[in-house]
Amino acid sequence: MTTHNLTPEPGVVVVFSDIWCSFAHVTIHRLHEARRRLGLEGRVSFDHRAFPLELLNRKPSPRTGTDSEVARMGSVEPDAGWQMWQDKDWLYPSSTLLALEAIQAAKEQGLGASEQLDLALRKAFWAESKSIANYHVILDAAESTGVVDVPELAAALDDGRARRALSEQAAISATEVVNCSPHLFLPDGTDHANPGIEVGWAGDYGVGWPIIGAVDPHAVDDLLKRSAA
Repeated sequence: MTTHNLTPEPGVVVVFSDIWCSFAHVTIHRLHEARRRLGLEGRVSFDHRAFPLELLNRKPSPRTGTDSEVARMGSVEPDAGWQMWQDKDWLYPSSTLLALEAIQAAKEQGLGASEQLDLALRKAFWAESKSIANYHVILDAAESTGVVDVPELAAALDDGRARRALSEQAAISATEVVNCSPHLFLPDGTDHANPGIEVGWAGDYGVGWPIIGAVDPHAVDDLLKRSAA
């Protein structure tokens, strides 16, 4: 069996996730808010890795699935930003691969640039109904961060320099090492799948709805403190 060491260096939390995933949207919002509240900005960074659901499931994630999650997950963490899809039906993104590749490409500019692009793309999809499969929408999200060098990111997307990293992360996501989106890996060697939320599902995905059990909005606080450089 192939093993993968995903333990990061002190001061870094590895986060496997997909932008389509509402649970990841909640957790990543909480990570950013907790880092700010705890005064750990500059001491903890987020190394985003792709958990591409469309590759793992061999099909795009259906709009019915994400629509069914908005109200329930919005009530769990309303400040993350949510709305039902508001744009034309044909603009609903059929893929997140280019957006996930852009997040990897932005790492050339540092983890901070990658973090902010990841956050902007999640906001664009979940809170603004933007088609994040589109090249120009991705670059607009990068521009909105104020920290990403947009021409450099565009050049990276044009020559596909981050595509291999995306493929390698997809291969790891398909193993038993990564359980779900989101899955966090800490410098102390521990890992935490969907921290702070116990979730089940009623009916098939895209037909039923998420059932939320126990919720601990501060579950990530301890994880960040343990990861601080």
